[in-house]
Amino acid sequence: MTTGDAKDPLNVLFLCTGNSARSILAECIMNREGVGKFRAYSAGSMPTGKVNPYALNLLKKLNYDLSSLHSKSWDDFTGPDSPVFDFVVTVCDDAAREMCPVWPGQPMSAHWGLPDPAKAEGTDAEKALAFDDTYRMLSQRISIFVNLPLASLSKLSLQEQLDQIGKHGAASAKELA
Repeated sequence: MTTGDAKDPLNVLFLCTGNSARSILAECIMNREGVGKFRAYSAGSMPTGKVNPYALNLLKKLNYDLSSLHSKSWDDFTGPDSPVFDFVVTVCDDAAREMCPVWPGQPMSAHWGLPDPAKAEGTDAEKALAFDDTYRMLSQRISIFVNLPLASLSKLSLQEQLDQIGKHGAASAKELA
């Protein structure tokens, strides 16, 4: 694992199946919340090829830069020039029996399963609400993660913290530490 100082941020890869909603939202949130400490990326095992319009609308409304967002395959991160990841977090939903990608290698991994807002049904307002809920849950989890005292945690303790964040996204960093 790298040091995570301002010169060398920790690289985090958020994975999901389609890389159109949850992993894209997580990438944006982490890059904003963890600026200088973390650098986030996202990918999918079976990318849809486009970012979900509800995700784009939400991120635009929240003043995120959308210019570099696109749905991409995790294969894009397997080449020799790819970033070395310190953390890989899957955000697909166990309950829905989605195929969650498994990332090989050395990064610390966690599963933060969330329902897929892209599968929400109903009116435009109901679909937008599903994206709002997903954003809120991811934001809570990522906020806890970026505020963990990484330098003072053993690898085992850090792994336990990451797992707990996925199970109890609304818990505070203080409660977890």
